[in-house]
Amino acid sequence: MPRAVRIGLTGGIGSGKTEVSRYFGTLGVPIIDTDTIAHELVARGQPALAEIAARFGSEILDAHGNLDRARLRGVVFADPARRRQLENILHPRIRDRALALAEQCDAAYCIIVIPLLVESGQDYPLDRILVVDVPTEVQYRRVARRDGISREQIASILAAQADRATRLRAADDVIVNDGDIDALHRNIDALHQRYLKLAPSGHHHD
Repeated sequence: MPRAVRIGLTGGIGSGKTEVSRYFGTLGVPIIDTDTIAHELVARGQPALAEIAARFGSEILDAHGNLDRARLRGVVFADPARRRQLENILHPRIRDRALALAEQCDAAYCIIVIPLLVESGQDYPLDRILVVDVPTEVQYRRVARRDGISREQIASILAAQADRATRLRAADDVIVNDGDIDALHRNIDALHQRYLKLAPSGHHHD
């Protein structure tokens, strides 16, 4: 069976990656979400969680042995070296799992959602990179509404992410998601048709 084309989907916080991947999913495209994989990898009993607890101390676990995400975030967010340690545990495992799922993908193409693709320097073998782009002010508005956090907190998150220009330089395709949901869906429909044409022969479409 020919290998499915791999499209990496990325974008900053509040860009609308979730809606973009959801809509691709409604078109029948397999979605591989690295955030979902990360959650599965740190479930109780998983080797990655044991390694994280060994590295950062059992205080990052709650009374039931589950990961206390808020506490871990507090440990790594202010300390780049510790954040790198965490990424070194998680990122290779996430990548391996995502690529294994991509290998099983029985479709013309699949979407691999990788929020920090540009920042992490992870070497995913992707055929194209799709960036969801949005004006910074829209990011502030959306994240404040969604997460109820202050402008200062949002600014610190944005400062830890790649800026728009860096992300756009990495892009093969760009979707601007500045608020019109119908326009967003039309753009995705058009990309979907283009991506189907990238598929190697052997995949048939209705």
